[in-house]
Amino acid sequence: MTEPAPTGAVRHANKRGAARLAAVQALYQMDVAGSGVFEITAEYETFRLGKEVDGALYREADAQWFRAILTGVVENQKTIDPVIRQALTEDWPLSRLDSTLRAILRAGVYELMKREDVPVAVIVSEYVDIAKAFYEEDEPKLVNAVLDRVSRRVRGEGRGKDAS
Repeated sequence: MTEPAPTGAVRHANKRGAARLAAVQALYQMDVAGSGVFEITAEYETFRLGKEVDGALYREADAQWFRAILTGVVENQKTIDPVIRQALTEDWPLSRLDSTLRAILRAGVYELMKREDVPVAVIVSEYVDIAKAFYEEDEPKLVNAVLDRVSRRVRGEGRGKDAS
């Protein structure tokens, strides 16, 4: 996982954006370490959100938004994963994606499915930016494509051309 920006170079992200990034990191940690949602939520809220960890400052985040994404993904994963699978190409099954990419897509798809109060463009942009923080190759494009396909399917809106 990448570390937050050094204190002198902090980009003033909104609190929801910081919560999204923290939720992706927590989902990754849950996937890799097998930790539970309550344990991870407590760890992040107590020791990470808005705190300094190993000399790096974690941005202040909307703790309620962080919890909503984390618990929402966990509670809805059996619905979210098939939606992601449908949006991926046949040669890229969900199991082939690494844990970070799965975490980004799960969080983004959760918001597209369950947070209709948040515009599609905001969700897609935020999670593409998170992907760019972790990857330099094609992964941000994959996140964009998958979230766009899902948004067309679940909300009837998206930025690309409809393939149907």
